Amino acid sequence: MRLNRYLARAGVASRRGADEIIAAGRVAVNGAAVTELGTTVDPASDRVELDGVPVTLPESLTYLIINKPAGYVVTMSDPQGRPTVSDLVPGAPAGVVPVGRLDAATDGLLILTNDGDLAYRVTHPSYELDKVYRVVARGVVTKESRRLLETGLDLEGRLTAPARIEVLSTEHHTTTAEITIHEGRKRQVRRMFEAVGHPVRSLTRIRVGPVGLGDLRPGTWRDLTEDELQALRIALGLENG
Repeated sequence: MRLNRYLARAGVASRRGADEIIAAGRVAVNGAAVTELGTTVDPASDRVELDGVPVTLPESLTYLIINKPAGYVVTMSDPQGRPTVSDLVPGAPAGVVPVGRLDAATDGLLILTNDGDLAYRVTHPSYELDKVYRVVARGVVTKESRRLLETGLDLEGRLTAPARIEVLSTEHHTTTAEITIHEGRKRQVRRMFEAVGHPVRSLTRIRVGPVGLGDLRPGTWRDLTEDELQALRIALGLENG
């Protein structure tokens, strides 16, 4: 296995980031510093260290999705004692962590894995993986508001990337819509709708790339199917491993 892939699988960094770490001379294999980017290692017998600390691969890779209810914090532990997603998946293997952001007030699909390379690609906007949310917002979204949401809004001095909006219904001064983005800034969807005068009443993530929430009940989880995992890996450019 190439050393950069080993580091990525261990969750140290992306493969590109791992190359930078290797080039900086921070990685040692069997006690010897390595700077050559094409270096390969045998996970079964070689000892890999980063800054003198051993780096090991998880014994097996785990891929889960949960339907996170509102009120749960997207972390595996919380010093304030709030409910966390780890409470929803008791007994999850060591190293399994949530992928990306989903604020406490938002419910819906969340991927958990110990595959560091895949987790990095899911969250990094350069891979342009779609994240789809169902939004219930106050007011009737106008054509101009929709145009602004789709073409980009200034959030703290930086434009949002182009989005796609599908208005599903408008009734009782409320709009239900689906928005597709590939960024993951903090509270991004809520802030986008607030910026055009339509505060969000409820927000649910229903899809990440090819993986959909389906009929998974709130507060429950399941393993990704082989087909879902393969489709996700293809979408992220990992189909060749």
